[in-house]
Amino acid sequence: MMRRLGAWAVYVYFAVFLGIILGLSSYWDHIYATPEQPIKFPHKTHVEKVGLKCESCHLYADKSRQAGIPSVERCMQCHQAVKTDSPEIQKLTRFWKQRKPIEWAKIHKVPDFVYFSHKRHVTNGIPCQTCHGEVQAEMEVHKAKTLSMGFCVSCHRENNAPVDCYTCHK
Repeated sequence: MMRRLGAWAVYVYFAVFLGIILGLSSYWDHIYATPEQPIKFPHKTHVEKVGLKCESCHLYADKSRQAGIPSVERCMQCHQAVKTDSPEIQKLTRFWKQRKPIEWAKIHKVPDFVYFSHKRHVTNGIPCQTCHGEVQAEMEVHKAKTLSMGFCVSCHRENNAPVDCYTCHK
């Protein structure tokens, strides 16, 4: 009887352990999931080959809470003549001709109850890479940081920024 009970305890232990591992795996896949974008935008090409800076396209990063996503018209300033034979640029051109905005899937997001200002961070010299990872080297953007409360509080402490609750929870 005692042997059977011991064997069951081992089975239950491993089943719980396996459940925890699978649950954590699913959680991390969800946290770092990369959604499909309507157009494949290679940041690496635009930064390394063209020489664009983050603020060239994300016009409001130093002026607003949101960094902003470039308009189709902004992209077409170059792409009316550059790489027009590319399938991705042809998709961009269709959006432009139809006068439709591109519905980009948001990758870096914080919960609605969190107040985050790009302006406050950019004007204080915090590099975009701190929260967004090495986007300038990516052909496809993915979420590199959790942007969790712990991540933000640690960064605030490292940079002598306020850690008062009201700083982020308005």
